[in-house]
Amino acid sequence: MKLRVYLNFDKEKVTEPVIWQLAKEFDVVTNIRTAEVKSDMGLVGLEVEGKTEVVEAAIKWLEAIDGVHVEPIEQSIVEG
Repeated sequence: MKLRVYLNFDKEKVTEPVIWQLAKEFDVVTNIRTAEVKSDMGLVGLEVEGKTEVVEAAIKWLEAIDGVHVEPIEQSIVEG
């Protein structure tokens, strides 16, 4: 399974290695597709790939972090 999400980081979390922690905690491949990071906020377009149940658990883990907001990225049928 491959899932793309936007991660919005608030001022307190923008300097934390959240994506690194995600890859260490779960057996997933992460691919940063786009990013804009400033001192007080961050927006990252992240692709997460792995077994379906592991990807779903990884996203739930991200959603449980205070200061990180997870939004799905819409994909077109052509894009897959």
